Amino acid sequence: MTHQPDLLYSETEDDLRAAVRGLIADRAGAQELLGRIEGESPYPPGLWDALAGGIGAAGLLVPEKQGGQGASHREAAVVLEELGRAVTPAPYLTSAVVATGTLLALGDGQGPAAELLAALASGGTVAVLAVPFATAPAAAGPVPAVADAAVADVLLVPRADGLYAVAAADAVISPQSSLDLTRPLALVDASGAEGTRLADAGTARAAVRRGLLEGAGLLASEQLGIAEWCLEETVRHTRERHQFNRPVGSFQALKHRMAQLWLELVGARAAARAAADALATGAADAELTVAVAQAYCSKVAVHAAEECVQLHGGIGMTWEHPAHLALKRAKSAAIALGSAGRHQDVIAELVGLPAPA
Repeated sequence: MTHQPDLLYSETEDDLRAAVRGLIADRAGAQELLGRIEGESPYPPGLWDALAGGIGAAGLLVPEKQGGQGASHREAAVVLEELGRAVTPAPYLTSAVVATGTLLALGDGQGPAAELLAALASGGTVAVLAVPFATAPAAAGPVPAVADAAVADVLLVPRADGLYAVAAADAVISPQSSLDLTRPLALVDASGAEGTRLADAGTARAAVRRGLLEGAGLLASEQLGIAEWCLEETVRHTRERHQFNRPVGSFQALKHRMAQLWLELVGARAAARAAADALATGAADAELTVAVAQAYCSKVAVHAAEECVQLHGGIGMTWEHPAHLALKRAKSAAIALGSAGRHQDVIAELVGLPAPA
């Protein structure tokens, strides 16, 4: 029987959204972020503790018996929508989704992996999967472009003989320049660290694949949040900005552009919610649904951010306006966990649709 996704938000999800949005507004607003991105660290002080531990967002995917909230990917998707709206620097996608999903996929429920999972669920520990943010897992050795490695306490390192938990302090983590300053990347070399073996090679490969699938599925919700903010901010600006004694938003050409964005946004919301619901319910077509969401939502986020910059005119080009942060996050997210083209190839393979010769 075909899975029928629930695309609507529940009252619980709406309450969670309000709590996360209020927290971000209080501790990581646009001006706070603009003032930090060129400093030593873009991560707002105290935000992660409040989000992960205070609200309990870090443990949403973890069952209660393992120290988590026992919620689902639907709730985690709502958190990522809000983090995307504000382009918030926080290791939520990397730690609370990808790393957590990887550990849950190990499935033993005991031992070092279970202990680490409980630590992640509490928000007291941050873990990141030591694979390139834009590509498939790499071979042993230095791994480039690992997102949020700078704030990780633990690295999940895939090696030839399995998956290892390595203390970040035992690895060499070298910051790298990145387009998106709100999600720092680093070169990670854990080859000299012994670590704790969590799983054998076969189990590790399946678990890492599952963690990356969940990350890609919920990244669509972050991209949805980016697009939502960009459209709302653009509509607000074009209502207030006047030329020839009229709001520029009343000009037909701009109306058409914003209407097109709204149509794309509606589709992106449906695709992102379907992916979150498929992951939450363990739907048989989850891999296909995730690929569809990523193939569509990444393009919508980039288009919305580009339009936001352009329709703000001169102010949209300035460093002082947050539009450039949304554009950079959208651009970096478009290649994270697989590009739109890569996901389109997955769709073609899953539905048996051969590529043109």
